Amino acid sequence: MSIKNIELVLTPPEPHFVGDGFRVHNFIPGGYRTDMERMNPFILLDYGAKFYFPPSDHPLGVGVHPHRGFETVTIAYKGRVAHHDSTGESGVIGEGDVQWMTAASGILHKEYHEKEFSREGGELQMVQLWVNLPAKYKMSAPKYQSLTNAQISKVTLPDEAGVVEVIAGEYKKTKGSASTFSPIHLLNVKLNKGGKADFSFPEVYNSALLVLEGKVTVNGSEEVPANHFALFQNDGETFDIESAEDAIVLVMSGEDLSEPIAAHGPFVMNTRQEILQAFEDYQKGKFGYLKD
Repeated sequence: MSIKNIELVLTPPEPHFVGDGFRVHNFIPGGYRTDMERMNPFILLDYGAKFYFPPSDHPLGVGVHPHRGFETVTIAYKGRVAHHDSTGESGVIGEGDVQWMTAASGILHKEYHEKEFSREGGELQMVQLWVNLPAKYKMSAPKYQSLTNAQISKVTLPDEAGVVEVIAGEYKKTKGSASTFSPIHLLNVKLNKGGKADFSFPEVYNSALLVLEGKVTVNGSEEVPANHFALFQNDGETFDIESAEDAIVLVMSGEDLSEPIAAHGPFVMNTRQEILQAFEDYQKGKFGYLKD
């Protein structure tokens, strides 16, 4: 097998707020080489680097908003986030937990700081990743996969190197906890000081990593600091990550859907006509009702 090399390393873009509760660096869609088409099926990556929110009697967050045509994957590293939606679903994403929401045909959603976390204040660190749906599944029924950290499959690395949490896909023959609509690998890699892990994905898959803690070296030569994003070339299959300090790295790799993308705000479809239909359905109340 040949080596999968890094194509570019991105410094964190200037942060912005989503609503009043989520301060994020937007890596996808970005400029050259990180647009939706290049990163498909990963069509958005908002990274909320560690940020302290003071105590508040009013939970901060983002108000009611629609989604159609894709899935949102929310991973909490620090702090706690609550949510509820127009299907009647609600819950709390705690530290180490993952919420995999399939918006598909349409949903109204609201996310905000969990009540006690808001009252106490504290650091929030999280990732929200949007995963595109193949055309044939875009209008399927919404659903949730709520994964506590205890429910997520884990692989212990040899030589006390650390652990790999297999959120989706597979690692070392251990299957991920979340089901997906297309081939996707999503891994939380937690390395101890001096730890090393190796990976293998098909060369045509779009692959990248985000360093949340520590500084890692990829393939023995390329350094990727904390809060930076590394995109791999679409050649070669294997790469390794090593860290001289404790580190957390989110690794993603997925098969390109090779379908046209039409996106506008919270809707990601295949044609402009489908986007216009999404707006019409939303305005007619077909996404349900949710009080702001």
